[in-house]
Amino acid sequence: MIHQTAIVHKGAQIAEGVEIGAYAIIGEHVTIGAGTTIGPHTVIDGWTEIGRDNRIFQFASIGAPPQDLKYSGEKTLLKIGDRNTVREFATLHRGTADGGGETVIGNDNLFMAYSHVAHDCLLGNHVIMANGATLAGHVAVDDFAILGGLCAVHQFTRIGAHVMISGGSMVTQDVPPFSIAQGDRAKTVGINQIGLKRRGFSEEAIRGIKQAYKLIFRSGLLTEKALEQIANEIPDCPEVKEFSEFIRKSTRGVAR
Repeated sequence: MIHQTAIVHKGAQIAEGVEIGAYAIIGEHVTIGAGTTIGPHTVIDGWTEIGRDNRIFQFASIGAPPQDLKYSGEKTLLKIGDRNTVREFATLHRGTADGGGETVIGNDNLFMAYSHVAHDCLLGNHVIMANGATLAGHVAVDDFAILGGLCAVHQFTRIGAHVMISGGSMVTQDVPPFSIAQGDRAKTVGINQIGLKRRGFSEEAIRGIKQAYKLIFRSGLLTEKALEQIANEIPDCPEVKEFSEFIRKSTRGVAR
């Protein structure tokens, strides 16, 4: 299942059923799980671990050294889970020694053409990065987030679960879960109601999220006062607790 023109280092660990296309290059420290397909001209290098049943299209670059001037060849990792799709010319980079040493990508994610995941990023599951979407270093993206085409996320920013980032947005502060953000610099403009309904959130949960969102962003209350009011008025909703906890733990501040 390995094309005769592919260059696969003898030290690479290739599981059963892996397909490697023409002119692909697989480095010494690469591990590839069963059922994964690697397209033509793809380069996978560095200390890179790829799980099962991933589909990597032609010309992708995976596991290259981080674009960080402090990096000087240390052993750092890129870990990719299962069933991810990486489209043409996408770039996924390893971590840095100062940033935790690894970039980690979960399961069932889609990286469209020209999307970029920089060093030390942490991505959950079912994330979609549309064409040209870009993450700077140390960004965290939680489950089911969608990043529109040509948007960019500043380093050390966190994107919450079930967030929708509109295309072309420049995100410089944290975006709380269940919300929509857009613009330069990106601001939250409401909750991702359609996305939540599609993913089976109950009407009660959506009402609670809406109420909490209004208290944080529309009431004029200071954040601490708004969080206290949310805890008193919506005490039994797990989604609202997740929303509040995200805001409470934000270190960059929340996009408003």
